[in-house]
Amino acid sequence: MENMSKCSIIDEKAEGKIWGMEDYIYWHLPGFSVFRDLNSTLIDVMQEYPNCFYDNYRVGSVYGTFPGAIWNGGRTVLGFCPKNEIERTIQLYNSKNVPMRFTWTNPLIEERHLDDTFCNLIMQMADNGQNQVLVNTDILEKYLRKNYPNFKFISSTTKRITDPDKLHDELKKDYFMVVLDYDMNHNEEVLKGLEPMADRVEILVDEICFPNCPNRLKHYRDEAMKQLQYEVAKPFPCPNRQEKKTFADCMNKPAFISRNQMHDYINRGFRNFKLVGRGLPQSVVVDSYMYFLVKEDSQVFVKGELGKRLLDKAKKREELRKSVRR
Repeated sequence: MENMSKCSIIDEKAEGKIWGMEDYIYWHLPGFSVFRDLNSTLIDVMQEYPNCFYDNYRVGSVYGTFPGAIWNGGRTVLGFCPKNEIERTIQLYNSKNVPMRFTWTNPLIEERHLDDTFCNLIMQMADNGQNQVLVNTDILEKYLRKNYPNFKFISSTTKRITDPDKLHDELKKDYFMVVLDYDMNHNEEVLKGLEPMADRVEILVDEICFPNCPNRLKHYRDEAMKQLQYEVAKPFPCPNRQEKKTFADCMNKPAFISRNQMHDYINRGFRNFKLVGRGLPQSVVVDSYMYFLVKEDSQVFVKGELGKRLLDKAKKREELRKSVRR
């Protein structure tokens, strides 16, 4: 009951007052498709119980891809998604004023891939001025800017820009935001130099991979080739690969930014923070949401509320399937 009183639901006037503030901290969440129920439920709970979450925190976007899209990069996502599910997902997030951000970061894209029917269908359906695209190749970026100018374009961390001068050059380009290479997360000189444009820099706070990995670009290319060839996603032969990943593994990496350290970044002017999750178990993603977004004394309540609502959605989905079979 104590948590419930602190997390009491607010009325419409209070909601408008809180969500109308300009000085938001934006969090960019993983897996708009694979974690659709989790993310949409979290957004609802944040709006209904804002006192459970850290002040002025808001979901800035949900990133990812629909299964089978060959433009996707970073992590292989195979499978198939029908048109009605794409439409439903776009409507679900955009109706909550949350942009979808497409990870069109496959580094192996060539001219012949630009007219891909499925990827262009996704872009056409999401072309409403609300959504965003992550890019890392000139050929696809030019095509997208020409054919889908209503999207906001974001420079991806998969470009692996670790030279400070090149990073500043990137920020001079026409990007809505630039995602910082996580190896620079604690580089004091780099962070200080970014302060004048901190509101256009996005920081990945809980990367689970190892720092300064010499195989990182090779890994991206390996994932990209699997996406293009619809190959069964065999693990990349990484010497640091972990069979079972936990949020504790993220916390132990040098690039990790703790809750206490977050204040320093916010005070410098950084407003956009990204959480990992694609390719990870949902339990790890939930742990990261609890740690970064939810006040410590409200975590039990929020986690319970998420679990209850997710179970309810799963039951309704199963009932629907059974009725269709009949």
